[in-house]
Amino acid sequence: MFERSRFIALSLVFFSGITVAAGYPDRAITMIVPYAPGGSTDGLARVVAEKMGEALKQTVVVENIGGVGGVVGIQRFLRAAPDGYTVMLGNMGTFAIANTLYPKMNFDPKTQLTPIGLVADVPQMLAVSVASGFKDLPSLVKRMRDTSQPKLNLANGGPGGTSHIGSVYFTYVTQSQAEQVPYKGSGPAITDLMAGNVDITVDQTVTIIPSSKSGRIVPLAIVGEARSPLMPDVPTFAEAGVPEFDFSVWNAIVGPQGMPSDRVKVLSDALSFSLSDPKIKAKLDSFAAVIPKNDRRGPPELKRLIDRDVDRFAKLIKEANITVND
Repeated sequence: MFERSRFIALSLVFFSGITVAAGYPDRAITMIVPYAPGGSTDGLARVVAEKMGEALKQTVVVENIGGVGGVVGIQRFLRAAPDGYTVMLGNMGTFAIANTLYPKMNFDPKTQLTPIGLVADVPQMLAVSVASGFKDLPSLVKRMRDTSQPKLNLANGGPGGTSHIGSVYFTYVTQSQAEQVPYKGSGPAITDLMAGNVDITVDQTVTIIPSSKSGRIVPLAIVGEARSPLMPDVPTFAEAGVPEFDFSVWNAIVGPQGMPSDRVKVLSDALSFSLSDPKIKAKLDSFAAVIPKNDRRGPPELKRLIDRDVDRFAKLIKEANITVND
């Protein structure tokens, strides 16, 4: 009861303050997701878009533009007017990795977008198909290191995405090998994993946890200091013998470069309002997605993460010799 009352009180404060934005917004807002429907980022977008629309008193329409590791969606976003009616919800693959993997895109995340706010931090998991027969991570890694046998198929959500980078990083730290099988989004990759057409995937909990309920995939490890209460039988990567794999994915909303600061504040406040809703928190908790604390919400923290991770992943991509066909 207390939580509900507190939320109502915060809602009244929020709604009384949002009217100062000079009539903005007065029409629907498009939220670009640069990945196919059914994946991790798409799942988060659909959770927050409806509640943000409620706060803004306008519809927030999720538009999926998949393909080429998020590049197609990013290019569409970069052509948008900086008027606050087009935003993009992506992850650190979108905002800190794609620019290095696809230099011809001429995209500088440090300067060519306007940070609005973090949505959630999401751990990565490794899962296998039931058809693969693997029951634990040590036996899988042993098989992946066996060069006398054909490579296992490792599905990822597309070149340059966090699923791809996570997959390559896993083989890098375990000194193992796998045949990378790229898809146009995590949704199609998971579908083929459930069908037994591929053996392994590395992806965010937002995708893996709901899919594991089908009983056709087997999660073998999760990133984190402790096991998730949602899947207490799944060990952490450290417990499973691969402590070097520590790969969580932050997801965020940005606007085009040059957005007016008052509209940035309206959208940032609407996002914070959404993340304060107990129902939204419960939904994200069901994905093992971690909502940022109040001091990590808003543009400054997102700007810090973008600046840090652009350099961090450029170094990793070089050291691991990660390449894509562009």
